[in-house]
Amino acid sequence: MFEPTTDDPFEQFQAWFAEAEASESNDPNAMTLATANADGRPSVRIVLLKGFDAHGFVFYTNLESQKGRELEVNPFAALLFHWKSRHRQVRINGAVTLVPPAEADAYYGSRERGSRIGAWASQQSRPLADRVTLTAAVERFEAQYEGKTVPRPPYWSGYRLMPLRFEFWQDGEFRLHDRFVFERSAEGQSWAVQRLYP
Repeated sequence: MFEPTTDDPFEQFQAWFAEAEASESNDPNAMTLATANADGRPSVRIVLLKGFDAHGFVFYTNLESQKGRELEVNPFAALLFHWKSRHRQVRINGAVTLVPPAEADAYYGSRERGSRIGAWASQQSRPLADRVTLTAAVERFEAQYEGKTVPRPPYWSGYRLMPLRFEFWQDGEFRLHDRFVFERSAEGQSWAVQRLYP
């Protein structure tokens, strides 16, 4: 049986995330990201969590990708972490904003050089004639930045989701799961905690 050990959902998430890092064989920081366009039509994909604290959950992408275009017109999103080895999941909802340029620069600079080149070569989410076209773009940018620092493209940055709602789910026998929701009306407000039926 699961009972929250704190009234701060960030602390509860930190505890579960640490346990997932110790038990998940692949990408404990993998999370499902759901966005929606201006008409409310949803789309979903897996991205990697690159940092979190009391200010929110951060991921990086091409701002001209489908998710980037959707977040521009509808800056709200949902995250889902599913840790199969722990029989747990966490759902998080909230508003999304861009990280400051200096923060994006720092993370971009920490990436492998090949990934930095790839950010220039890939026109993410747009039609690609063939693999040769992508390979040629990679070679072109490798030549352009040979012996130089690869700068962050102006269309590549990070987003921070600031939660207004967390739901912690722990698998239970006979599908009698434990579910707890932490909700608040705005950033800086106190959290209300509620147990839900499974």
